[in-house]
Amino acid sequence: MASDGSANAAVSAANPDRNRVVKSKKVWTTLITNTAYLPGLLALDYSLRVAGSEYPLIALYTDSFPAEGHAALDARHIPKKRITYLVPKMSSDFSNDPRFYDCWSKLTPFSLVEYERVVQLDSDMLVLRNMDELMDLELDPPSMHGTGDRVFAASHACVCNPLKKKHYPKDWIPANCAFTTQHDSPDEAQKSGAPSTAGLAMPNGGLQVVNPCAEVYDLILDQLTKESTASYEFADQSMLGDLFHGRWVALPYTYNALKTMRWKGVHDKIWRDEQVKNLHLLLSPKPWDEKPGESEHETHRWWWDMNSKRLSEEKKKGIEDGF
Repeated sequence: MASDGSANAAVSAANPDRNRVVKSKKVWTTLITNTAYLPGLLALDYSLRVAGSEYPLIALYTDSFPAEGHAALDARHIPKKRITYLVPKMSSDFSNDPRFYDCWSKLTPFSLVEYERVVQLDSDMLVLRNMDELMDLELDPPSMHGTGDRVFAASHACVCNPLKKKHYPKDWIPANCAFTTQHDSPDEAQKSGAPSTAGLAMPNGGLQVVNPCAEVYDLILDQLTKESTASYEFADQSMLGDLFHGRWVALPYTYNALKTMRWKGVHDKIWRDEQVKNLHLLLSPKPWDEKPGESEHETHRWWWDMNSKRLSEEKKKGIEDGF
C-alpha cells in the first residue's frame, strides 16, 4: 500500500484543481476527447434530464477536445472539467479497436476526491429510466483504501463476441459469459448481477460507480506501471477486473444494457425492454453516424427518438450548431 503522501501526490497530478465545478457532491461524468462522440454526450445529458435525475453530468475533457466542442457544451450549460490523458507504461496494440486507447482515461473518476460519489458513463449511452439510486449504492468508504470487497460497482462485460471478431480472445465465448449463468433466472437478472467472479469476471467499463479515493487511484496508477498492462486486451476494464478480482459489486445488466445483448441468441433470454435503465450503444456505427430510420437496430431508433426531441428543444432556444 502506498503512503498517504504518494497517493495524494498522484491525485494532485491527475486532478490539480479540486474545486467542484458543480455544487452537488454526487455527479455523473463522461469522457470526451473529440467531437465524434459529442452528439452522444449531448443526447446522454438530455436523457438524464428527461429521466428526472437530480444530479448533474460533468464532461471530462482532454486537451485534444477542440474549440467547437467547448462551444457546444457551453451553449447547453453542460459543466466540464479538464483531465489529463491517462496512458499506461506499456500498452496493448489496440489498432483493431482504436477506441481502447482513450479508455484508460475513464479511470480518472477514482481521482476526483472533491466528490463523494462519481458514476462514470460512456458517451454512447442513453438513460431510459431514472437510476439515481446508484448515487446511494453501498460501496467501501475511502478510508478502506481499496482493501475491501466493494471497491466499485459495474455490470459484467459480455464476453460472447456475437460478431465473431477474430482479434478477440479465444475464451470470449457464451459459455464463459457471466450473463449466460442467468439465463435460467431471468426475473432475478432484472434485479441482481451475477457474482463478480462469474464467467471471466470482467466488468464493463461503460458504467462505473466510484467513491473517489486517493489510495485507490494510486493502486491503479501503480498497476499501470507494470509490464502486465501490455496483456490487457480491453484496457481499463481488463485492468480493473485483474486488480480488484472479486472485490467489486456486480450490477444487473439493466444499468449497462449492451445493445448486442438484445439480439436473438445472445442474451435475449434475460433482456426486457421495459426494465432497461441505461442503454449502451457500443460498437460502430453509432446512431448519430446513420440517417434516422436507416438502422436495422431497434435500439438505434430509441436513440433517434430521444435525440430528435433534444434537437427540437434546442432549436427553440436558438441552438443549431450541427451537434
